[in-house]
Amino acid sequence: MEVAPNANPPVCKIMDFGKFKYEQDVRRKESRRKTTNVVIKEMKFRPKIDEHDYTTKTKHVERFLNEGSKVKITIMFRGREMAHPELGKKILDRIAEQVKDVGNVEAAPRVDGRNMLMVLAPVKKQEVKVAGSSKPRPSAPPSSGAPPAAAPAPEESQPPAVEVEAPAVGQSAGSPTS
Repeated sequence: MEVAPNANPPVCKIMDFGKFKYEQDVRRKESRRKTTNVVIKEMKFRPKIDEHDYTTKTKHVERFLNEGSKVKITIMFRGREMAHPELGKKILDRIAEQVKDVGNVEAAPRVDGRNMLMVLAPVKKQEVKVAGSSKPRPSAPPSSGAPPAAAPAPEESQPPAVEVEAPAVGQSAGSPTS
């Protein structure tokens, strides 16, 4: 097998072709395993949406984001509603505010014909884990304070006190040890 065909002289390597093909397939499968398919879910709202419908649809958006999908939110305008795009913008801003802990705005609200669109992406779960694991670490050093050497000193002074006060086996606490 040629390793470096452009070198002078060309570099070749004698190898088992079956093993080479197997390793190539393994690498290809592993690279496929690491790729993620981005799923975009869509939720449609109207400018005159009722509170209960809004709450239900927002919960669905949160669920989609928790599953790791991106969410495209569409506000559909009809007729005279097109004269008031600020109502749609207000709804999109309210949704973004409610789901900010599970998702962030990837594409800001924009008007596309009779629709207003916004895309939300899920918050990276790795960031949450890293932040959760790093919080206890900073809290531990301030509680121990600046004198870390002072902590072992009480441990050194305690064992002699325990050894002096501990009665020997078979003796009562009131009898002398020697």
